[in-house]
Amino acid sequence: MGSDFQAIPIIDVGPLMDKCDDPKMVENQGVLKVVRELDEACRETGFFYVRGHGIPESLVSEVKDVTRKFFDLPFTEKLKIKMSPATGYRGYQRIGENVTLGKPDIHEAIDCYRPLKHGEYGSLGKVMEGQNLWPDNPSNFKSVMEEYISLLKELARKIMRGIALALGGSSETFEGERAGDPFWVMRIIGYPGLSNVNNSEMQFNDIGCGAHTDYGLLTLVNQDDDVHALQVKNQAGEWIYAVPVPGTFVCNIGDMLKIWSNGIYKPTIHRVVNNNPKYRVSVVFFYEQNFDTAAEPLDSCKEKVGGVVKYERVVYGEHLVGKVTSNFCIVD
Repeated sequence: MGSDFQAIPIIDVGPLMDKCDDPKMVENQGVLKVVRELDEACRETGFFYVRGHGIPESLVSEVKDVTRKFFDLPFTEKLKIKMSPATGYRGYQRIGENVTLGKPDIHEAIDCYRPLKHGEYGSLGKVMEGQNLWPDNPSNFKSVMEEYISLLKELARKIMRGIALALGGSSETFEGERAGDPFWVMRIIGYPGLSNVNNSEMQFNDIGCGAHTDYGLLTLVNQDDDVHALQVKNQAGEWIYAVPVPGTFVCNIGDMLKIWSNGIYKPTIHRVVNNNPKYRVSVVFFYEQNFDTAAEPLDSCKEKVGGVVKYERVVYGEHLVGKVTSNFCIVD
């Protein structure tokens, strides 16, 4: 977080979407404007909204609709896809099983990861091996989510091309051996309304999801339009709402981009507090680098700070496994 921001910028990434695979994209004034805006947002807030992203609004809405239908099911039905270490930490987790800073979070979720075959990354990937667990009800849940994942992977790849240019490198910096085979994570989350939490027999703090930064490169959040709950912390220590803006995704940068950028871009602490009586749905897609690649400061980013290397190299898979294996208190 780089400033005492009071609002989160909105960036129309349409020109970048249109031209990002054009060899002459850096000559396009519309693209260069997007690149400048991405650079400023990554330096100043670590968060930004994107519009002009090209994802059909009908699909964005359907993703939230099937999510809400799943969480409305009886508890016994949801447990049919229960998460455990044996599932590669994929599947459904009940309220309170996700832990942030040692405290249970007030949300339920389905966690999904890029499927990993047995032995695909040797001992590094063993904990995360497995296929995603999709519910039978709603019947279109799997097809909707898989279409959505495919489109968001491509959207994130294109945004990362703009960020690569903003950092002074080639547009392909985050492809190839760095992120040409990107890992991805998706959390399908439901936050009970305040009244439902207060009536629960279980004891929680008042945080839907505790303060944290994200693990990878880029996060895209598809949140309900009518509930204000996502909060972002500015440098003054104030919590600023990422107010839902219809037609946009909320985007933020993660831990791996901090390392690649040598601290020029830093992820911003954020949390979720649902003080609304309404149940809130949020579907969060995390675009990551290659699972077995080590993040280390780019040469162009070292040059910008006098050649100083501020961060040691970190293998993404090790970082993820360390987080995943400490984030849950799974109830049998």
